[in-house]
Amino acid sequence: MGGVENDEPASKRLKLAFGRSTGLSNGSSLTEPFGGSSMDLMARPLQYDGDKEVLGSKGVIKRVEFVRIIGKALQSLGYKKSCAYLEEESGIPLHSSAVNLFMKQILNGNWDESVLTLHNLGLKDENVVKSASFLLLEQKFFELLDGDKIMDALKTMKTEMAPLCINNGRLLELSSCIVASTHCNSGGSSNQDNGRIKPRAKLLEELQKVLPPTVIMPENRLEHLVEQALTLQQDACIFHNSLDKEMSLYSDHKCGRDHIPSRILQILEAHSDEVWFLQFSHNGKYLASSSNDRSAIIWEIDVNGGVSLKHRLSGHQKPVSSVSWSPNDHQLLTCGVEEVVRRWDVSSGECLHVYEKVGLGLVSCGWFPDGKWIFSGINDKSISMWELDGKEVECWKGKKTLKISDLEITSDGKQIISMCRESAILLLDREAKVERVIEENQTITSFSLSRDNRFLLVNLLNQEIHLWSIDGNFRLVAKYNGHKRTRFIIRSCFGGLEQAFIASGSEDSQVYIWHRGTGDLVEALPGHSGAVNCVSWNPANPYMLASASDDRTIRIWGLNALHVKPKSAHSNGIHYCNGGT
Repeated sequence: MGGVENDEPASKRLKLAFGRSTGLSNGSSLTEPFGGSSMDLMARPLQYDGDKEVLGSKGVIKRVEFVRIIGKALQSLGYKKSCAYLEEESGIPLHSSAVNLFMKQILNGNWDESVLTLHNLGLKDENVVKSASFLLLEQKFFELLDGDKIMDALKTMKTEMAPLCINNGRLLELSSCIVASTHCNSGGSSNQDNGRIKPRAKLLEELQKVLPPTVIMPENRLEHLVEQALTLQQDACIFHNSLDKEMSLYSDHKCGRDHIPSRILQILEAHSDEVWFLQFSHNGKYLASSSNDRSAIIWEIDVNGGVSLKHRLSGHQKPVSSVSWSPNDHQLLTCGVEEVVRRWDVSSGECLHVYEKVGLGLVSCGWFPDGKWIFSGINDKSISMWELDGKEVECWKGKKTLKISDLEITSDGKQIISMCRESAILLLDREAKVERVIEENQTITSFSLSRDNRFLLVNLLNQEIHLWSIDGNFRLVAKYNGHKRTRFIIRSCFGGLEQAFIASGSEDSQVYIWHRGTGDLVEALPGHSGAVNCVSWNPANPYMLASASDDRTIRIWGLNALHVKPKSAHSNGIHYCNGGT
């Protein structure tokens, strides 16, 4: 790394001593060895002999870096003697003698010397040298100001900081401190509170962010590497879906299929015709379903995961194509096929309002995030926004939606998402009045928005499901294949822990589950006797999945590991299973 060198021969070694801690100004401290000067802190360890310069089976771990990172971790954990012993035995210093001198000068407040040493560290990037020098001189400035040495502080700013020609805005702030001469607002990059000087140890932390890691190693580097390794193992585990799984450093992370809901726990048989749509409430305590039988049903989920019929919602004159939960789950919208939208009270099952447009039919529905407005797609290809009492407050005309269409709105209420053409999805920014379009090469049959508003899951006519990133520029992230779709609208969903999975219905009567990140097919679940039109994953319980089918049933899926005692069959439209159909 270049810089300041000791004059002693390379073979000579002074053993590090451990002694008392002496206080410095600003709350800093420096350890002084017993029976020796503070210069012993820079004693050069035995020279590393070069054996096994790389470690590990892949040959990618540099031994010097590995040992230094371990030493830094020991030091951070408070095991300073162990760190020193490691340096002594390995012959690999945690820092060079020049860096040790540099850090000592900072802790002692020797600012002119520390700037000189900084320039002798052999740094090639002049911008890095300037940025680090500015931090050092800024600390010097405030310490002089704090000691009422206003003229010296002014001189430091004008003759040392200004010639660096960086951070001019910050220099203006420091000038105001001179004018005020006491307790100034020193916000911005200095991270000070009301003009108080930062501890010198804090300055070292800031310098670590500016200087290359080969000069001063970042704090908690070993912890970061271990966490990164564990996270990568978890992300690569296609079965990871556990809230309770503790990850150990002693073995590689691995989950089994028993973490995926793949066992039929209940069959709900209260609908008298094909079940087209279903959706769990945000809190996971309810499930709503809609059917070709012109009804919707609110199901309640008890603390043990049992599902029971709460309300049957009647009143639509046409099949009910979709439902939508209010943000607080107290109300539910139901939409008839090119008919009306009804708003229901979840507690009582009472219809609170009917939304309609004379001569037109409503084809989709949804809530604004604050729960004060609803929106609906109209069969004239427009989108309307309504107050809860039925007053229409806004209408976006033109080709904004299709007759058969999903409709979503982002959680900030800014973007409405709909199908504007058979092969295109429109993202309409309500505030900026900007329209962006995702173009597909195939006809789109349905789509859904991820909980974090960053991704769209798009079902296509060619039996593919595409995952699009909509955070910034549109980007096709993944494709999922295997399910069957030839005639009907088949819906898919995000789900599982942190929405790490994709689930979809299929015309072959199965439920398909893929790992979202890898695209691997995790499960194909048989059980239904008709096309599976829609699936919904409980957002509050990663172990609960529901599927709706043309066989007029809803199936509740759970973990194979659960041993559910069978209850009386067909009670209240529900059939309980014990691992089979």
